[in-house]
Amino acid sequence: MTFVVNESCIRCKIMDCVDVCPVDCFYEGENMLVIHPDECIDCGVCVPECPVDAIKPDTEPGLEKWLSLNAEYAKIWPNIMVKKAPPPDSKEWEGKPDKLQYFSPNPGAGD
Repeated sequence: MTFVVNESCIRCKIMDCVDVCPVDCFYEGENMLVIHPDECIDCGVCVPECPVDAIKPDTEPGLEKWLSLNAEYAKIWPNIMVKKAPPPDSKEWEGKPDKLQYFSPNPGAGD
């Protein structure tokens, strides 16, 4: 098992999870984070830190595409180990459905 970031993170990108990860397995995209499935140690400490409920165990039904997306982009986006401020409009995006259409494949700045 590993944990994955789902579409709830898109355009919210609140980075409280980054601060608590003991193995630094988060990678930064332009408008979301992903978890590297081969680096995640399944500790789950990031899950309660996410205020938008964007981190789920990969064993939950329907997360296959998100596991795939996390694995793909964790290989090409920069690693992030230090929490940054979320986007200025992140509160406006919290809880909005169907955010995959807003996903950006562009990398973030990383550390």
